[in-house]
Amino acid sequence: MKSIRGWTARLLGTLPTRRRKREHELAAEFESHLQMHIDDNLRAGMNVQQARREAILKLGGVEATKEAYREQSTLPYVENLLRDARFALRQLRKNPGFACTAMVMLALGICASTAIFAFVDAALIKPLPYDKPERLVGVYERVALFPQSSLSYPDYLDWKKLNTTLRSLDVYESGGMILSTPEGALPVRRARVSDGFFRTLGISPVIGRDFAAGEDLASAPRTVILSYAIWQGRYGGRADVLGKAVILDGEPNTIIGVLPRDFRFAPVGESDYWVTLHPRGNCDPNRSCHSLYGVGRLKDGVSIATALAEMKAIAKHLEEQYPGSNRDQGANVLPLSEVIVGDIRPILLVLLCGAALLLIIAGVNVASLLLVRSEGRRREISIRNALGASGRRLISQFVTEGLILVGAGSVMGVLLALWVMRLLTHLVPARMLAFMPYFEDLGLNLHVLVFAAGITAFAAVLFSLTPAIRLPLGEVKSGMEEGSRGSSGHTWRRLGSRLVVAELATAMVLLVGAGLLGKSLYLLMHVENGFQPDHLATFYLAVPRAGYEKEEQVIALHRNVTAAIAAIPGVRGVGTTSDLPLSGNGNTDWIRFLGRPYHGEHNEVNERDVSNEYFRTIQAKLLRGRFFDDNQDGLKRKVVIINEALAEKYFPGQDPLGQQIGDDGLSPKSMKVIVGIVDNIREGSLDSEVWPAVYYPFNQEPDRGFSVVVRCAQAEDSFFQTIAAVIRKIDPGIVVTREMTMRQQIADSPAAYLHRSSAWLVGGFAGLALLLSVTGLYGVVAYSVSQRNREIGVRMALGADRRNVYRLILHEAGWLTGLGVTLGLLSSMAVSSLIRSLLFSVRFWDAPTLGAVTLVLFLAALLASFLPARRAASLNPIEALRLE
Repeated sequence: MKSIRGWTARLLGTLPTRRRKREHELAAEFESHLQMHIDDNLRAGMNVQQARREAILKLGGVEATKEAYREQSTLPYVENLLRDARFALRQLRKNPGFACTAMVMLALGICASTAIFAFVDAALIKPLPYDKPERLVGVYERVALFPQSSLSYPDYLDWKKLNTTLRSLDVYESGGMILSTPEGALPVRRARVSDGFFRTLGISPVIGRDFAAGEDLASAPRTVILSYAIWQGRYGGRADVLGKAVILDGEPNTIIGVLPRDFRFAPVGESDYWVTLHPRGNCDPNRSCHSLYGVGRLKDGVSIATALAEMKAIAKHLEEQYPGSNRDQGANVLPLSEVIVGDIRPILLVLLCGAALLLIIAGVNVASLLLVRSEGRRREISIRNALGASGRRLISQFVTEGLILVGAGSVMGVLLALWVMRLLTHLVPARMLAFMPYFEDLGLNLHVLVFAAGITAFAAVLFSLTPAIRLPLGEVKSGMEEGSRGSSGHTWRRLGSRLVVAELATAMVLLVGAGLLGKSLYLLMHVENGFQPDHLATFYLAVPRAGYEKEEQVIALHRNVTAAIAAIPGVRGVGTTSDLPLSGNGNTDWIRFLGRPYHGEHNEVNERDVSNEYFRTIQAKLLRGRFFDDNQDGLKRKVVIINEALAEKYFPGQDPLGQQIGDDGLSPKSMKVIVGIVDNIREGSLDSEVWPAVYYPFNQEPDRGFSVVVRCAQAEDSFFQTIAAVIRKIDPGIVVTREMTMRQQIADSPAAYLHRSSAWLVGGFAGLALLLSVTGLYGVVAYSVSQRNREIGVRMALGADRRNVYRLILHEAGWLTGLGVTLGLLSSMAVSSLIRSLLFSVRFWDAPTLGAVTLVLFLAALLASFLPARRAASLNPIEALRLE
């Protein structure tokens, strides 16, 4: 080993010696050939000087001939490349400001575009992790309020039996359960699925078995399949877990399998236990109760359009067969990938476009820097060309320098992009990330690396050839003259001005988009909700079945819980509701009005069960009538409170108080009297319209699961532990979960997050674009001033004052800015229409936003051009003329 190392060291040490020896041999051989030609010329009658000159011309020049001989050596390309690389590194080391600026600009552009593309790839490009995912579809009913409405269990059975286009059709539904353990009751996530759900997706358990046919029927034994995470965490990854019993909601279930580690199904979020349907209760047998979502697999050769047409025909048949429950209910079939991605598609595409615009600005800026640098080296290139350097060798030098810049910038950009991916993923609220499993393993996969490599290759070609097109090859004399006088700056000013205009226009587009999204976010976060969210703590109570089978038991527990919480010092009010505000439109009811004509239409409204103190606790405004009383249980006269939207829609110009509503059959059990009207509470998302809503007393229709709102006199977070301890004293089997302040509920809602993330990211792109474009404008104006020192000196010598010089420079900058802003406004009007779906209460041509963005860009441009103008106005005309 030591002998090998010594031999390697001696070999490397001899390389410079060999190169010197080869150069000496080359020089000697050249002199030999040159002398032979000189001797021939002397014999022809020439004098010594003329004979030598003609011999050199005949050989093609000293350096050019030597270069040709060098290229005939063993590895000329590699040697030239190494030589060019060393020279390029020396040049960049002499100009650290230029090198660092170019690499940082390129890194920023590559970072933004690569990071956003990683999200686009994960959500929109990468195929779903199921067998033949292109054949999977989401199957829904369709009504006026819900284009993707859930199915009822009877409708699912009919659709499964009557369709001929789907190889299989299954359903799923997500929710929570109470897991009984020796340590006490724990909340867990569960998904109810039909028996063929996993076979439809093409997923098999890693251990154990799948659900068998018929195992989802009410009469079948209860079985459960574990997620891989819960198997590893709670059960230690033991294989003997199969056959064990687990108590869910008080009932034993037998564990029959474990799902693969990487299995995720976004529509249900994170689910620990997968159980079969086992239709039961009041909802499942009812054709009017919709709680299931369908997933199907198309038969070979069947298109989605064909399946949709058949499902619509089946829905029409069911409507004729069951006019009461299925009136105006159609069908909807769409790719499962579209179901999983949901509303995030337009946001990702907008962000990708924003990142692309930022990349363009960064590329233009780097190209501008390279052009300025090449203009400054015209004299050098002309001299090297005159001394015999070939055009290919000169171009190779610039290509090598460009490759070094691009390589360093790309590595920096990709590493920074990896950090940005992780940062953005961590900023997604955990409860939202559960429904976006495709973002969990975000990183530098093959698609992302190919994308980054494509950008790098394009940048390498662009930045390598950009200086080459400005080389003064073949124009040796003019090149040296321009280099000495600096008159080449006029050519550069024209080209650089065009580039700056393009940068400003692109920055204008990003700034307008950021302004519109920012204003939209502001209006969204300040939308009227119909209640006071400050100092409201919220959580969900899951009550076990054991001990609370009867309604009277649930009502008694409800009163004990609210009274115990109300007794906590610092609590100002306690209320309960079946669904918290802003949790989403849904859980609807069909109502009918006593004494009005009825033709079978569905008057669909939001339905909520609330306690008597609920409206006072959230500080909702009572417009007319009264709130509920605590003694209004099922034995009393049934009453209802409606919101203003329902009163305006169904009682225009009338007094709703005292009117009666019921179900579509006006059954005596369903009849209720309207006793109050409250201001519109936003039950749906922040960006959705307010629907008509009815509020029923909790005591008349109690449920074992309900949300609690607590108004606190101080910070809400400090009450959660105290409240949980109080509830455990009442019954340790009650599970407290989803603790969150109402402000957190609003801030982390899907609508708020999507608007906030798009506004911040596009705003970040716009800020960088503004900085880069203004830097580009500064560079053009500063370069223009440096090339016009003689002109400015002459003007000042002839009597021009500082104000005239300011006007001269600022006029040039103002013209460039005005042209860029004008083009940017026209472009932003067209581009902003593409983000119309992301805007809330803002038009895409919003005049205040356009005006504010224009003002910001002009002020930034004024600041950028003021510094060179000040430098020009401070010139000493005598010094300027002497330097020229």
